[in-house]
Amino acid sequence: MLSDAERQRIEQELERYPNRRALSVEALKIVQKERGWVSDEALADVAEILDMSTAELDGIATFYNQIHRRPTGRHVVQICDGVACWTLGYDRLLEVLRDRLQTDLGGTSPDGRFTLLPTPCLGACDSSPALMVDDDLHENVDADDLDHILDRYAEPAEE
Repeated sequence: MLSDAERQRIEQELERYPNRRALSVEALKIVQKERGWVSDEALADVAEILDMSTAELDGIATFYNQIHRRPTGRHVVQICDGVACWTLGYDRLLEVLRDRLQTDLGGTSPDGRFTLLPTPCLGACDSSPALMVDDDLHENVDADDLDHILDRYAEPAEE
């Protein structure tokens, strides 16, 4: 069930689009920003608002790798496995990330802090290898950089 705030934001965004269906990706992003992912129930509610079938909207949601249809960790690490990144160090980065996060592709670290996902392209072929943590693009990444990058996403200590 969508919250009143989610419904309101989606309805506000409708004013900027030529038709309801054109808001598909943005509406899914609104839900994901609030929840971290898009559940089946939320997807059905958004589909109803946009006058779409759930299957149509799910097709859109699963096409875009930035929309998460399963729960994720607090931070999402997307490692580019495109040709340029693959040839310039993807294997080593993935090995270090698996070790550091104690999970494989598609999994979440035991502490719930990071989900590790592959992505076919981050649009940074000229500065490969690349990865993205949440909305932050990291380019020319070396395996030795990973600890520093991941440490940026540590939650502040509670007092």
